[in-house]
Amino acid sequence: MRAKIQIDAMTDADLRAVAAIDPSSNVEEASLREELGRSWSRMWVARERREGGEQVVGFLTAWHVADELHVLNVTTRADRRRRGIGRALMSAAMAYAREKRVKHALLEVRRSNHGALALYRSIGFFATGVRARYYPDDEDAVEMVALFDASTGEVIEREDELKIE
Repeated sequence: MRAKIQIDAMTDADLRAVAAIDPSSNVEEASLREELGRSWSRMWVARERREGGEQVVGFLTAWHVADELHVLNVTTRADRRRRGIGRALMSAAMAYAREKRVKHALLEVRRSNHGALALYRSIGFFATGVRARYYPDDEDAVEMVALFDASTGEVIEREDELKIE
């Protein structure tokens, strides 16, 4: 039986499970709790529902500041990647952005993360720049933006502004 994914707003009850999703990321409950308390922070969790119950298998953190949504973190449990969980989380964030009439959404992604780059492009993000040595291991980050039409709320399709691969 295929698992069902449900996207919900993150709550205090989710923090321990979220912190355990990717032990290598050093995401701690305390920092998640602090983030959850910020008025501009938006956090979602992906729950996988099976016959035996449910478990948190991914999360997304974003900041809604003025007329933009900045996606800070999209993480899926390692053994659940490539199953549409990241796409479902991003879809929830983009639906929120349309509902709140933001002008654009932005994010940074590792230059080597071809799967994430493809996902973001498929939902309307395009590359606008590179932040050299952005990550702690000195890998570059690709800056990406999705623009929303002010009258319809739909994403405006654009090509990358620079070659990144």
